[in-house]
Amino acid sequence: MRKVLNFVNDNKKIIIVVILIIILVGTIYFINKVAEKDKPTSSGTVKSATELKLSGILSAIEGVGDTDVMITEDDDGIRGVVIVCDGANNLMTRNDILNAVSTALKVDKNLIAIYSKK
Repeated sequence: MRKVLNFVNDNKKIIIVVILIIILVGTIYFINKVAEKDKPTSSGTVKSATELKLSGILSAIEGVGDTDVMITEDDDGIRGVVIVCDGANNLMTRNDILNAVSTALKVDKNLIAIYSKK
């Protein structure tokens, strides 16, 4: 115990610097985690690669036309998919979109909403 106290007394400045560095690193880590949660997601203006790829695939399907895709995700996976496209008024096209999205994203069809563009 006496050796430890002597070491602490002899190296106070070094110990303080090490503690401050640890606090600084912890603070930076915490700030980065908070900032990561605030980044624009698929619900923001930034499109994910998956949304862009899915939009391209759907637009290639006959009758679908111009397509916008929004995928909502959380830590557990995909929570919902919204598709807005020109061909959504046609029942067969809607069915094709529903099957394509469900297969591509491996999600239940009840998580997919399809709407017609203006």
